[in-house]
Amino acid sequence: MKKHLLSAADLTVDDVATLFTTAAEMHDVQHREVKKLPALRGRTVINLFFEDSTRTRSSFEIAGKWLSADTINIAGKGSSASKGESLRDTVMTIASMGVDAVVMRHGASGAALQVSQWIDAAVINAGDGTHEHPTQALLDAYTLTRRLGTLEGRHVVLVGDLTHSRVFRSNVLLLATLGARVTVVAPPTLMPAGVETWSKDVGFATSYDLDEVLPTADAVMMLRVQRERMSGGYFPTSREYTVGYGLTRDRLAVLGPDVPICHPGPMNRGLEIAADAADAAQSLVLDQVSAGVAVRMSVLYHLLAGEGGHA
Repeated sequence: MKKHLLSAADLTVDDVATLFTTAAEMHDVQHREVKKLPALRGRTVINLFFEDSTRTRSSFEIAGKWLSADTINIAGKGSSASKGESLRDTVMTIASMGVDAVVMRHGASGAALQVSQWIDAAVINAGDGTHEHPTQALLDAYTLTRRLGTLEGRHVVLVGDLTHSRVFRSNVLLLATLGARVTVVAPPTLMPAGVETWSKDVGFATSYDLDEVLPTADAVMMLRVQRERMSGGYFPTSREYTVGYGLTRDRLAVLGPDVPICHPGPMNRGLEIAADAADAAQSLVLDQVSAGVAVRMSVLYHLLAGEGGHA
């Protein structure tokens, strides 16, 4: 692995295989009575979150603590950033304290890359604007791999608000690296500008018709409708969106019982996913949360436990 994890495009097949092997070992730690490992004793990890988060921030915190790192959470709303301090001054101040890694979520696309150029500590992108969220893609692929075996040649369908989704962007990059056949589905208003060109470069298909794509899916990932990022009317009503693009009870029946359902969370139940689908036996939503801790332990370990501070 490189010194930082900024994009899913940074990861090779061998990188992913190594991370998944370690993640499987870390996953076993969750079932022990004593969950502490000494691997990162003496290391300091800062979780710097300028946007709200439950799963990502708490899983990074648990991951760091179970590896015996000193883990400190800093929220943008409670930091000097709320007083007008610039991002550069904030991270330079933190770096001056001798930290080893900064896990950062920020509302601006490209923020993590910029920070990695300012400081010597390892930078892990925990979500930058509508750009990328590479550890989410890793945990999604890890979860699917545990269920399906290999992703090579598997048809994975991503459905929902693609325009505002950093999860979609990281997932298509990583899934393409792992040899999956990917189709993304969204209404025209939520299909990103320029996606046709990007899809050819990366190697994924686009569709506006969920019912046409669904019968051939080996796995389905529903993406949250991000209302907080919407300033206009991207669809007429919630009901119309559900009818066209929601994983409803009827569509669940089309999938069949062996096709895994993923959702990075938080879910808008009744909008992009019905309760029947979210709670179905084939739903991997909680498996993804559990995998998130294991995968982030693996990422922290490989960035910080090697000689010279990173593997």
